[in-house]
Amino acid sequence: MTKIDLEKIKSGKTTEELLEFSIVNINKPTGPTSFDVSDFVRKLIGARKTSHFGTLDPQVTGVLPIALNRACKLTGFFLGEDKTYVGIARFHEEVSIETIKKAIKENFSGVIKQTPPVKSRVKREEREREIYSFEILEKEGKDFLFVSKVQGGTYIRKLIDDLGKTLNMGAHMLELRRTNAGIFYENDETYPSITLYEFEKAFTDYKAGNDKLLRKMLIPGEIVSEVYTPVKIKENNLKKIYTGKPIHFEDLEKKANFEKGKIISVFCENKFVGMYKVLNEGEVFAKGEFVLQSVKQ
Repeated sequence: MTKIDLEKIKSGKTTEELLEFSIVNINKPTGPTSFDVSDFVRKLIGARKTSHFGTLDPQVTGVLPIALNRACKLTGFFLGEDKTYVGIARFHEEVSIETIKKAIKENFSGVIKQTPPVKSRVKREEREREIYSFEILEKEGKDFLFVSKVQGGTYIRKLIDDLGKTLNMGAHMLELRRTNAGIFYENDETYPSITLYEFEKAFTDYKAGNDKLLRKMLIPGEIVSEVYTPVKIKENNLKKIYTGKPIHFEDLEKKANFEKGKIISVFCENKFVGMYKVLNEGEVFAKGEFVLQSVKQ
């Protein structure tokens, strides 16, 4: 399988080029909305645009990846990724860990149906979401510490509320923290989540002539290749491909066999070309969903 050398790509870019197409793994504090955090980053670095990968309520903390400038076009490709949360749920009556675990096993494991809460930005209609794991870690009175890994778009607050209703008692969330969003983790070895204060200091240092801290925090947008299989193409038709030409089988460096409809990331050498959907129609291999044209100097 093709492997993209992210560190090589990163080392070959100036800090200004990284700021044009990168992601920062922000550790969201309690209080501001996800939009507030994204907007703070935008204003701080003077970006044209920023966007976040998955909304967190104001009182929820944790992993909130923020895309910078042209990396915002990648947002939709990351949003559906799995999320992991750690939180504290309070039940309104005395209940044992065993009773809660039984209710989770019977009603909140695997694919479930969930209606988004009233205060949500999506249409309030029942939809399916997958619960990969939902564990009760410890109990203190009526408060229960839990950890849950879920499909993107799952509402944890609603999950706790529905769990309480299943047990014929009220339940609500006291605290919630997101520890990972897709490939972005709280304690990642290379790109751990950073506070807004840490990011602000790094950017201030960069403006003063020292970009060491900032460069460590900037995640190349090419990291999308770790989510969507990378495919390499030849250079001879690159100019036409940048202007919208579909990728033909003859453009591929190596023969590729993917099912129709699969989303892939496309590279020419180590240069990111864009995100494509496989068509497998005649001579056409894939069509562009987002093509990253070169910045005009």
